[in-house]
Amino acid sequence: MANIKSLSFLLLHGLLGQLGVTGHPRSPMPAEFQAVVQGPNHEARRREMVEGQLRERGIRSEAVLSAMGKVPRHRFVPSDLGGLAYRDDPLPIGQGQTISQPYIVALMTELIEPRKQMRVLEIGTGSGYQAAVLAECVGEVDTIEVVPELGRAAASLLRELGYRSVHTRIGDGYEGWPERAPFDAIVLTAAPPKRIPGPLLDQLKVGGRLVAPVGRGDQDLVRITRTEKGFTREVIAPVRFVPMTGKAQRER
Repeated sequence: MANIKSLSFLLLHGLLGQLGVTGHPRSPMPAEFQAVVQGPNHEARRREMVEGQLRERGIRSEAVLSAMGKVPRHRFVPSDLGGLAYRDDPLPIGQGQTISQPYIVALMTELIEPRKQMRVLEIGTGSGYQAAVLAECVGEVDTIEVVPELGRAAASLLRELGYRSVHTRIGDGYEGWPERAPFDAIVLTAAPPKRIPGPLLDQLKVGGRLVAPVGRGDQDLVRITRTEKGFTREVIAPVRFVPMTGKAQRER
């Protein structure tokens, strides 16, 4: 696992782009995720991404590195941005949302300490990239997206790419997925403004880990572990993600 003390420097200098990406035209509709086809250099670019962006910056989990080398990130971005897919940048995916840069996806996956027998809940499917990476590392992934257009496009693409262990749902992730609980791990890819929603903490198994950005504007990436006596909380580093919408915004 990455050295936690080194992460603040890395994130401050490479990861404060989650809220949006400037300099790009308005992103196309989510259906265009499926318009990008496999090119001869995509596999090589993924290898370069794994070695140059991930391993060199402290990602140590071989399961995570392998997953990042397999999942075709260019399929999860709008077709006109496919050439940027393997840079360490967030990219717009439509509907005011972004796909996180590869390093943060790898980091958040590594922080849950993935194993093949785990079942993981993701809040914020987006284009489906984080769900696909998780699916390469764990047994089952349940993922919830609040924006219907994104949720439907992601579900279609994940099916097309053969990710049968990923179960998708459209709705407000604040309440989690009680029928599928408890979970070995939970990953939030959007930031609740004040605190982790109580229903998500309730749906975490004892010994399970939850990784999420928390706060308005500049946020903290935190990892919460459920113990027999309650919860422990680690602050990993400062980040900036799109905000969690719906009920999370109404909390006082």
